[in-house]
Amino acid sequence: MPEHHHETRLRRLVQDMVNIYSPSGKEQEITEYLFCLLQRQLEPYGCRISLQPVDESRSNILVETPGQPSASPHPALDRMLFLGHIDTVPAYDIENYQLSPQGDLLYGLGTSDMKSGCAAMIEAFCRSSAAGDLPENTMLALVVGEEETGDGTLALLNEYRFHSALVAEPTGLIPCSRHYGYVEMLARAFGYRRHAAMSGRDTNAIRAMLRFLLQIEDRVELHEPDTVLNIRDLYSSESGFAVPDRCTASVDLHLPPGIDTVAYAERLREFGSTVLEDSRCTAYELEFPTLADGYCLAEDAQLLSQLRQVFTDSGLKWQPGAFTSHSDANLLHAAGCSPVILGPGELAKAHTRDEAVSYTQITAAADLYTRLLQQLRSDQTSPDSD
Repeated sequence: MPEHHHETRLRRLVQDMVNIYSPSGKEQEITEYLFCLLQRQLEPYGCRISLQPVDESRSNILVETPGQPSASPHPALDRMLFLGHIDTVPAYDIENYQLSPQGDLLYGLGTSDMKSGCAAMIEAFCRSSAAGDLPENTMLALVVGEEETGDGTLALLNEYRFHSALVAEPTGLIPCSRHYGYVEMLARAFGYRRHAAMSGRDTNAIRAMLRFLLQIEDRVELHEPDTVLNIRDLYSSESGFAVPDRCTASVDLHLPPGIDTVAYAERLREFGSTVLEDSRCTAYELEFPTLADGYCLAEDAQLLSQLRQVFTDSGLKWQPGAFTSHSDANLLHAAGCSPVILGPGELAKAHTRDEAVSYTQITAAADLYTRLLQQLRSDQTSPDSD
């Protein structure tokens, strides 16, 4: 098939995906669109396309290559996964979220995180199936819910296990073999509701919370230079012309690989308890809804070796990096999988008002994914593979 046809098909796919609004929890339309597209393009080559229910209204899309076992609880552990999520964060401007090309840059919600990566994976599977290069025992999973609870990937892992996975989160096409851990903290401080003129240090819940947050920031800056801290939300009881009787904060902490998040959360709980008890708030609560350890893959991990060969054959510099956010890869690794993050787009552009991705980078991603599928196929058919 001519190369220009590949690029036209890929550009159209990115456009269609971005133009379908699919925030977490509302992925039904894009799921239906992609399911029908994959049936048309991949079923003729023997791929099995199915919907995996996640809840009563949402499903993952699974593409299983020919020559592998049918779905069953915890099938063979030699399965390879290509993973992308089709949900986005809510639109900053619901009237202006669709694709807007400006030269090589494609602007729009989800362009970087991560509809371009999903489109590049789909294109790679289409090219490889037409060329007869699809490896056996390989799955493409387009999951829902990554931007919220990760329920799509949790549902996937409830039925399948994988030895390796390629996750198309935005890395600027830098292969990330290291992944940060994640601690989510919810803090609540309580005080007395009084007339606004009666506010004092021993009554105002917001004051107590602000002092607590500032001390956490100081602690991280002084002792944890590699930790990424984000105060995500801060809100009170909206009490009008009165002293608020409560204040709640949501805090994200992204931790370098090797840190035990359970132990870290316990230390943070002890620190927070000391600070909040000294703040004279009437009561406080500290919760840690999400704890996910980071990881660092061994240099000789199978997928890393295969990707290194692909980069070498493509004339690209091999310099693995670290993914500093939380992703479904944390869940995969906790389930015994070895995930590598590699996708088009920049993390710095994700979740922003001017989110964008280079189209050149999307086509480069599709080429890399196609070459990886060829490498996987070659390794399977090599005499040494037995």
